[in-house]
Amino acid sequence: MAFISIAAICQQNIGGSITNATTHKPVAGATISINRYTSFADDKGQFVVPRVKKGVYILKVSCVGFKEYEEQVSVGGSDITLDIQLKEEALYLQSLEVKSIRAASNAPFAKTNISKDDIAQNNLGQDLPFLLNQTPSVVINSDAGNGVGYTAIHIRGTDATRINVTMNGIPYNDAESQGTYFVDIPDFSSSLSSIQVQRGAGPSSNGTGAFGATINLQTNELNDKAYAEVNNSYGSYNTWKNTVKVGTGLINDHFTVDARLSQISSDGYIDRASSSLKSFAFSTAYLTKNASIRFNIFSGKEKTYQAWYGVPDYIIDSARTYNQAGTEKPGSPYNNQTDNYQQDHYQLFYNQSINSRWSFNTAVFMTYGRGYYEEYKGVDAETAAGDNSQTSYAFYGLPNVVHGVDTTTNTDLIRQLWLDNHFYGQIGSFQYKTQKDEVTFGGGWTRYEGSHFGNIMWAEQGGVAPGYQYYKYPVLKTDENIYVKWQHKFSSSLYTYADMQYRQVYHRINGFEGSAVTDPLSLLMVTKSFNFFNPKAGITYMKNNWKMYLSYALANKEPNHDDLATLTQTPKAETLHDFELGAEYKYKNLSYGINLYYMLYKDQLVVTGKLNDVGSYTRVNVDNSYRAGIELQGAYTFTKWLNATANLTLSQNKINAFTEYVDNWDNGGQNTVNHSNTDISFSPNVVSGNSINFLPCKRSVISFLGKYVSKQYLDNTQDNARCLQSYYAEDLRMSYCIKNKGIREWNFILQLNNIFNAKYNSNGWTYPYISGSTLVNSNGYFPMAPTNFMMAVNMKF
Repeated sequence: MAFISIAAICQQNIGGSITNATTHKPVAGATISINRYTSFADDKGQFVVPRVKKGVYILKVSCVGFKEYEEQVSVGGSDITLDIQLKEEALYLQSLEVKSIRAASNAPFAKTNISKDDIAQNNLGQDLPFLLNQTPSVVINSDAGNGVGYTAIHIRGTDATRINVTMNGIPYNDAESQGTYFVDIPDFSSSLSSIQVQRGAGPSSNGTGAFGATINLQTNELNDKAYAEVNNSYGSYNTWKNTVKVGTGLINDHFTVDARLSQISSDGYIDRASSSLKSFAFSTAYLTKNASIRFNIFSGKEKTYQAWYGVPDYIIDSARTYNQAGTEKPGSPYNNQTDNYQQDHYQLFYNQSINSRWSFNTAVFMTYGRGYYEEYKGVDAETAAGDNSQTSYAFYGLPNVVHGVDTTTNTDLIRQLWLDNHFYGQIGSFQYKTQKDEVTFGGGWTRYEGSHFGNIMWAEQGGVAPGYQYYKYPVLKTDENIYVKWQHKFSSSLYTYADMQYRQVYHRINGFEGSAVTDPLSLLMVTKSFNFFNPKAGITYMKNNWKMYLSYALANKEPNHDDLATLTQTPKAETLHDFELGAEYKYKNLSYGINLYYMLYKDQLVVTGKLNDVGSYTRVNVDNSYRAGIELQGAYTFTKWLNATANLTLSQNKINAFTEYVDNWDNGGQNTVNHSNTDISFSPNVVSGNSINFLPCKRSVISFLGKYVSKQYLDNTQDNARCLQSYYAEDLRMSYCIKNKGIREWNFILQLNNIFNAKYNSNGWTYPYISGSTLVNSNGYFPMAPTNFMMAVNMKF
């Protein structure tokens, strides 16, 4: 501490104000960067870059709609105060499709903004959830154990089916499951210009309802100068990432083209959990003074060996990388037990400034997805598991095979389960802005047309033509919403926010996979409509570097596709009342914040072990449940070479009462157990993240990244025999930048993951059953890799 105090004597603050050169009004939210330090202007255009060492620096200021500003500053023996005036761009650069659904700086919601530079520092080949690991209340997991392939994210304990994800304002969640599969858009992070994570219900958005968080992904930025990048990463488990990015910059002051080509591959930590991921992105835009039009194409293709079964509890200590997938084949595991999927995204945007107060945007889009997973079904393995129905000819609507006097009822076989779908629609908004009011009228419509079908590719005992299709059923889902948002400035410090949304959902399903073809329930027809009204309101007070807010949001959410597989147990829609109270303080080298939340659920859908009409385990509505917590976060810059950030979430996540259903193998039925005041599954009471960053020399950073997650229960019974133990993992990342050595910029990054070699499991499942009048808890776990590394060499031309 004495050394830090001495060093601080030689440091000064750089501050000042940023205004519009034409109107002389403050420019809020401008980004100020100097010597790898980034600061932001407040609503009055004021900024401070604290504790800058003596020397000469280039200070840069950027803000959407303004030309980039550069100034050389010399730091000597006193603080520096600057008066910076930004000139407006001649081109229309605002991405209104993102602005209409993102929370502004003075909105009364808990949020985290992640910049393009922060994304690049973390983007070494792991999936998008791993780039968000240090944001508050986030817990992530990986099927393969190293973050490549299938991954998942929980925010405030809610899973991906309750997290609204938009891509440039366009819905991304799968329309049927409502989940998000980032493996379908590999290396999408390399195209991102920013991410905003909103915790809680948040403001109205397009797509599925937000029941825990919203993730807004933005790619539509303007690169006005020509560029080229080559990014290469290599790491443990033969993990590779190769990315090429190019852009023309502005051609004739109006036209621009950007493109990316990526390839990621990995053997995975878990046995055979390999991934082969390919993607490309193409974007072109034409901009004028008052309008812009942009066309995007994103495409991803993934092939991953299945690793979604987890490791059984009885071998987790002796065979931590065991993978059950493919082992139904006698002898060596089946070598093509894989998941295969391709997804293409087409987006067309139009933004128009009508006058100084009114602006308009619209976008049309289409997403085409198709793929299958292939699996080997073995008679011996199925019989050993107690049920060989899925290897019987009858299951597939086929006659038994007769060889002379012998009749064969079962066979080893290989099958493919397919999904082919189109998802398309339109979003749009009008925005009205004055000095005191900002009003947004928006909405959108989407239509999902999907087809599920299964093919048998091979049967050991014959009797099946290759490619025989044993089921096929279509799915249709439509979604329309309209909303209006109004933010009013009562004074220089006080803002109010109001938001109302009407949403209508229609779901039509003609059959469900999972029952025998000869079972009439396989032709189960379901038609269901939902109408939702989602109001939100809040107030924000900002003064003297403080921001305080209070908000309430009502959110409603429809059941997903599998929930509707029933005739007699039709689930109800879920309702959430979300209350948020927060305060934030930012001044010079210190910032901290506190957010209190209470999320009260009515008719939340939870897993209870109950079977539905087609014999599958289903979610059931519970009357009352809640999530209540406190989120703390802070950052402090000790010196120019040392800073730290941390966040901590303390919460309670409870179901007031529900009935558990346990399979009874002794009589073929189900036993019931009543529970009260139990923890919600996968909802840890403590989640924290921390980062300590050293800057030992110019253009170098050494960061220690820590993550702690407390115990999580695998189901809603709060049974200690069905849980994931708490864990703490620490990563080390080192980066160094070299400029103007043959090319414009070299960036070298080395990341050591799990440096203390912690043995922990990030995800799991449980299956309790009764056998011999005894309750048996069968669990499976998804282990994370021990100490491993990723290193990157990134070049900018």
